[in-house]
Amino acid sequence: METTDLIAKAAAGDHDAFRALVEPHSHELQVHCYRILGSLQDAEDALQETLVSAWRSLGEFGRRSSIRTWLYQIATNRCLSMLRADSRRPRIATARPEPALPDPAGSGDAPPWLEPYPDVLLDHLVDQRPGPEARYESSEAISLAFITALQLLPPRQRAALVLRDVLGYRAAEVAGMLETTQESVQSALKRARATVDSHLADSGAGGGKPVRQPDTAVEQRLVARFTDALERSDLDALIELLVTDVRLSMPPVMLEYQGIESARRLFTAVVFRPGRAYRVVPTRANGQPAFGLYLADPRAGVYRAYSLLVITTAGDQITVITGFHNTEIMTRFGMPRTLPDAC
Repeated sequence: METTDLIAKAAAGDHDAFRALVEPHSHELQVHCYRILGSLQDAEDALQETLVSAWRSLGEFGRRSSIRTWLYQIATNRCLSMLRADSRRPRIATARPEPALPDPAGSGDAPPWLEPYPDVLLDHLVDQRPGPEARYESSEAISLAFITALQLLPPRQRAALVLRDVLGYRAAEVAGMLETTQESVQSALKRARATVDSHLADSGAGGGKPVRQPDTAVEQRLVARFTDALERSDLDALIELLVTDVRLSMPPVMLEYQGIESARRLFTAVVFRPGRAYRVVPTRANGQPAFGLYLADPRAGVYRAYSLLVITTAGDQITVITGFHNTEIMTRFGMPRTLPDAC
């Protein structure tokens, strides 16, 4: 059915027509909301609010743009409204998850609400090439370092940069979507680009640029070695995989550890404590290798979900490790809450 017919039917109250109209865009809209909000949970909420708003206002769609652009405008403004509601998300660091954490190098940039995005959801995206104005490659624009950098920006700068430099909309289109002037958009972009590029250059993420395509033989070997080191509790083998100035963080705790010795102290104090044993389930998040870490519970005879680790790599070494201790996140990656004890 032609788009024009679907719009007419949907505007007349046909739910099936509306679903056919918006469904091809729903996955990319969720990714868009995630970039702006930094949280998968918030992105899911924003997507639902976007679709409800689109359903209610479809009769006002004047066809001055495509349905896709119109949906992006609604989604962007829903995200901006959510960001204005400060009560939706934590603004301060939570208590340290382990009593024995060593002293950090300092406060990290990762905000308390930061969550990883499962690659399995990216697999559902239709092949939507960015417009000619895009400055960032698709793989770069979903990386954890890039999402973190976006969270450092004021909301409207964040929205302008994503619409213009990630999706490739022209400045005039961005101005229309944000209901502002092109001059305001250009001014916001200038400040936003400086902040994001500076963060990516300093983040230990290879300047923010993808080092290689995922799932290469080099990456597969690195994943296997990292998994093996964790499951054997071999600290030295794990340390061999890290670059000298490796960075470690664990949202929502806003602390950062930097360097081999800090990594050694952190893993000794938290992960490789006496009596602990793990099983590891490799996965992918934000286009990067990730690992579901399960801690043995000998009394119950199971391994319980413990944390999700996301790594950034350069060649055959790890430059950044980000740990998420909210086990609810692991279920979003299709991981069970427990694994059976093979013994």
